[in-house]
Amino acid sequence: MSTVAAALRPIPIPRSNELRRDPAAQAFVLLRIAFTVAPILFGLDKFANVLTDDWTKYLSSEFNSLLPGSAAAGMHIVGVIEVVAGLVVLVAPRFGGYLVAAWLGGIIVNLLLVGGYGDIALRDFGLMLSALTLTRLASAYADRDRTAVDLR
Repeated sequence: MSTVAAALRPIPIPRSNELRRDPAAQAFVLLRIAFTVAPILFGLDKFANVLTDDWTKYLSSEFNSLLPGSAAAGMHIVGVIEVVAGLVVLVAPRFGGYLVAAWLGGIIVNLLLVGGYGDIALRDFGLMLSALTLTRLASAYADRDRTAVDLR
């Protein structure tokens, strides 16, 4: 199986008996839930503006010039991408973890360009490391699943 196909192959959630006894399986499931739910909710909020009344204040002029239309339209594009990233984590966490980590890297650069949001950039750095951790755990559980299938 090619590397790309392996990364995109769906990974099942560990079985309940494994979840009860394996802390790594518990961490994998918690990170998978977090990086599915959080991007989807943040993406939807780009349209609803519940968490903040103006998402555009977090958008640097450098990034805004790369996006088509107004800053508000750009944030809607960002919202759609975030929802898609959350769905990818749900189905293929090995690839989705990398996708979310790269996305968070872009957010960090953007926030540092805006200035005044270093605290949020540092938080997002921690989230980026967590997304990479999800990818590593997903690889371990994909290997376990493949080995179990090969033994049957």
